[in-house]
Amino acid sequence: MALFPAFAEAAKNKVDDSAKELDWLNNKSFLTGDALSLHSRFTDKNSEKPNQREASAARDLTSTEEEERGGSEVPPKKKKKKSEKRRKKKKKHKKKSGRYSSSNGSDSDNIYPSDLKREEEEVRQQAPLASHFSWLDDLQSPTDQPFCVDRKPDPANWTYKSLYRGDIARYKRKGTSSLGLNSQRQAVSWDDSETKKKQKGRDSKAADRYYSTASRQMLRSEPPIPVLSSDNSDAFRSTAFLPLGDVDKDNKESGDRVQTLSVNPLGVYDSSTTLWLQGKGPQDNQKVELETEETPVRVVGRTEEFNKRLREQPTDTQLWIQFINYQDEVSAVAFGGEEEQQGSDSAERRKSSYRAILEKKLSIAERAVASNPTCIALQLEKLKICQELWEPSALAKEWKKLVFLHPNSAPLWRKYLLFTQSYFSFFTVTKVNSAYGKCLSTLSAVRDGSMLSHPAPPGIEEDMLDIFTQQCHFLRQSGHSEKAISLFQAMMDFTFFKPDSVKNLSTKQQVEFFEPFWDSGEARVGEVGAKGWKSWMIQQERGGWVQPSEEEEEDEEEEEEEVKDGSLPRAAVWLDVESSREAAHWLPWRPDKTKGQSEEDCEDPDRQVLFDDIGPSLICLSSPELQLRLLLHFSSFLGLPVHSAPPSALCQPDLLLENLSLLTQGNDPQRPLTSYDLPDPGVNPVGHMTTLQGTRKWAGLGRQGEKFLTNVLNTMQPLLPPHHRAVLSLCWIQYEKLKVLRCLRSAHKKRLRSQGKSSKRVVRRLLKEPENRSSLALWREYAHLEWLLGNLDEARKVFSTAAAMGGANGLSSPALCDLCLLWAQLEVEDGVKEHAGRLPDVTTSPAVCVLARLAEGASSGSVSPVFILKARRSFEQALDQNIQRLQSDKEGSSEESLRLRELVGCFILFQYLTVGIQAAMAVYAQARERMEELLLKPAPEGQQNRNKTVAPEASPSADLTNRTGRLASECEALSVQQAALLRFHGSTAVFPLATLRQMLTSALSAWPNSAPMWSMYLQVENRHHSAGRARRFFHTVTRDGSSSVVPRLFAIVAEQQRKQLVDAAQRSCCFDKPSPLLPEIGLSNRIRGLFESAIATETGAHCSLLWRMYIHFLVSEGKVEKARGIFYKALQSIPWAKGLYMDAARLFPEHLQEFVDLMTEKELRLRLPLEELDILLED
Repeated sequence: MALFPAFAEAAKNKVDDSAKELDWLNNKSFLTGDALSLHSRFTDKNSEKPNQREASAARDLTSTEEEERGGSEVPPKKKKKKSEKRRKKKKKHKKKSGRYSSSNGSDSDNIYPSDLKREEEEVRQQAPLASHFSWLDDLQSPTDQPFCVDRKPDPANWTYKSLYRGDIARYKRKGTSSLGLNSQRQAVSWDDSETKKKQKGRDSKAADRYYSTASRQMLRSEPPIPVLSSDNSDAFRSTAFLPLGDVDKDNKESGDRVQTLSVNPLGVYDSSTTLWLQGKGPQDNQKVELETEETPVRVVGRTEEFNKRLREQPTDTQLWIQFINYQDEVSAVAFGGEEEQQGSDSAERRKSSYRAILEKKLSIAERAVASNPTCIALQLEKLKICQELWEPSALAKEWKKLVFLHPNSAPLWRKYLLFTQSYFSFFTVTKVNSAYGKCLSTLSAVRDGSMLSHPAPPGIEEDMLDIFTQQCHFLRQSGHSEKAISLFQAMMDFTFFKPDSVKNLSTKQQVEFFEPFWDSGEARVGEVGAKGWKSWMIQQERGGWVQPSEEEEEDEEEEEEEVKDGSLPRAAVWLDVESSREAAHWLPWRPDKTKGQSEEDCEDPDRQVLFDDIGPSLICLSSPELQLRLLLHFSSFLGLPVHSAPPSALCQPDLLLENLSLLTQGNDPQRPLTSYDLPDPGVNPVGHMTTLQGTRKWAGLGRQGEKFLTNVLNTMQPLLPPHHRAVLSLCWIQYEKLKVLRCLRSAHKKRLRSQGKSSKRVVRRLLKEPENRSSLALWREYAHLEWLLGNLDEARKVFSTAAAMGGANGLSSPALCDLCLLWAQLEVEDGVKEHAGRLPDVTTSPAVCVLARLAEGASSGSVSPVFILKARRSFEQALDQNIQRLQSDKEGSSEESLRLRELVGCFILFQYLTVGIQAAMAVYAQARERMEELLLKPAPEGQQNRNKTVAPEASPSADLTNRTGRLASECEALSVQQAALLRFHGSTAVFPLATLRQMLTSALSAWPNSAPMWSMYLQVENRHHSAGRARRFFHTVTRDGSSSVVPRLFAIVAEQQRKQLVDAAQRSCCFDKPSPLLPEIGLSNRIRGLFESAIATETGAHCSLLWRMYIHFLVSEGKVEKARGIFYKALQSIPWAKGLYMDAARLFPEHLQEFVDLMTEKELRLRLPLEELDILLED
């Protein structure tokens, strides 16, 4: 057939020649009959369309006429609206018209033959199907095709472009496999359905809740509520709570309610609502109250108040500092707190917001400094901000400029030295040591008056002595013990052996005269044959020294093998040899001329100290009290327990803490009352440089060190006045007793026996001196030493003899009261041991006999009830007299008048043994109340006038500070005594711990740096598994960021002990089974949080003990990499602490070379280089 149907007949009439026919022009599927039938149907349809259009047009015309007729009364606007609606309806009607509806020849009205054919086929196929739905059970005869055709269209399919999710069968796919597929070669990728994607999208775009970050930022973006009126001067001090109304106001409001029963019948409305219901406004006084009670909700509004007050008072430095600190609150409002800084870009947001606040603080600080150029506090605040913004070189330049402008400010110098000491970028030991020398030489010039531009402030010598002591401890902590000892030796000669011919010269000139003596090679203080600078000057004028012909025999120590076990790891061997050399070679090396030695014979050049290293640090001390304090600092540096000198308020004790003994003192169950007699300061003496948990090699300083210490004390004692000599002798005896205590704790009987003999020999020699024979304090220490060695009968004889010597003074002698108190406490401890944990009878108690005889001033006598009553009456009268004398201040500020601890302690113990614990606590409460009143009471003018003649450097304010400090130390010592007594009573009888806990919390709130009381507090709280009370108390004490680091250390120790207790309890549940993995109970994270908060403070950041404890804790938890990161973080704050490097070498031995290189770079003292270690290991 031809391709064109019109010529189909012509094609048939032709000759059928298939070879010549073009087959591709034939359309074999075309049927002529079908084409004619479709054409006829098409013509029929077109003939019906005009009739239908005419009928519909007529219907539309009649409907419009009716609407116009009915709406003639409607306004024109409504007619216009109705016409618009009709047009829209017509358009919709046209769109919804059938498929074959014509539109005057438009494309949509065309009907094609193929459409008609398709419709015909669909009707033919769907004919046998049912036309309505029915249940299968209702069918009477089953059909072949149980289906139904739903011809009703669903417009939702056109609107939503998909089926309704409820019409689609749901199923859960288990697995990703598919039947009939080869799992190795073929697979099906199952994607989430479109509905799930829409659900996820809808969840991600859900509305924010009220607590979300966006909602809170929207609330903060609102304008702040206006602040109070400018008339209120305290407007910028907004309170953090809403004050409640007073009782009178409430009564007044209740009266108003009663009067207005008609408006307020139930009495539920307040006064303002009642007035509003009556149609009245608030009264004038109520308006004032409403205005004054309004407080700003938004802290941002306080900025305007600050700016206004600072414009009016630009010289108010405290207000400037408050404004600078206030910016932290503004940042919390503007950028959100920590809880809102959580997200993918939280670190970047925190960093940007923090830097923005720092820059804002810096601009405020610059304005403050411009308004107050002479204020040092504002300058320090500015430098504190710049420390996180500027480069190290620019920051150091600014510090030097500041100390150049204020060379007479000791606090500023102390801040500058701490900056140079703790800034890792340009820290070296040489730079810091030269900075100390520059500081002391500058302050000496100010003190001498040679710097005319700046006058000398009061107390400058005391500040210089504190800075000098801090320099010596810095050198000791960095390993340069030889330089520290040489500094103290030079100061001893420079202070106590100064020639009379140079005393009137300036400090710089005196140092120039001192240099030849130092370089002459003559014996110095502590060395054999030392005679001092003054004698050397006299002999030089006469022609020099006459060398003695005989040689003094010296016991040389046998040299031990340094490497004891070569099989140990390399780092362990290095640590052992380094600590051994530190303990043995802390004295400076001097050539022995009798043996023909010279400076070239020294194997370690660092053991020699040149004058350039110590000359700039020499200072002049004119006051005898300061000279004694210098000697006591030297003694404490050598390891002597020194408690006589009052601590300086300007020193920084947290820098020196490095011994764990501070946190474990007082845990001696054998001596519950007397274990706090010698509190441990937590500072390592010279020669004790080991790891944090390392043990002491000797009880003292070794043979060579003990000889040096003996020479120092024997040389210095003749130069002191009698009362200062007694103080030094007391420290010496206490040092001997401390060595015996260390041997007792080590349980080494042979060492204890030898140490006891040598200590008794030293004490007896001191007691034989004429000025010490009547010293009750020395006899007390000797009797205690005999008691510790187990010689109870000998100790009682010494106590009795000493009490007979001072028996005439009775309760008026603090030294006698102290002696009898110690005697009574030792007797109580011994009596409890003999009576199986119970106190003996009152009439047979040796302690009661001792205290009663003390009160009555009798040396002998039996204890009877009448004797006890008389003794109690004597105690009461003596206590009242001492308190009245202290209040009236008749004796001035003498030390004897301020010593109430001994008398009150004796009275408390006497009442406890004779009456009970309640009577003892009543005595303590009375004494503490009176002493706290004295602490708050200012000194009278008469006393200040008398104090002006005490010393050239003394001032009324300084003397008042010393008096207050001594009184506060007495109160603290008395609190320790009371806590120890309560704890002892709890171990011998049934007693509620609430009393002891309340007493400790009250005392620790007043004296938060008392390590003995914190130790007892931990022992009390660790008996309970509930930690909430202790945690709240620690948080209360450590809330202030500028407080000492001691409470934070004990808070960490408390959590560590609690964690050990929980771990032990969990392991004990396993019995013989292997220990399973312990569940995490949150204590590790809490301890880490406490460490982080502690090192974030200014005092904790420079405490080496805190950093080293943190590193050890992380290693014990198995977090070695984090611990190593904390080590490098610690180097940024305490790069001078050699103990930190030694801890790192022990905990991370694989990085020993790196740590040694760091020590060499920062010029820390390295006594064993690794090259020498390799040689020792080969040998």
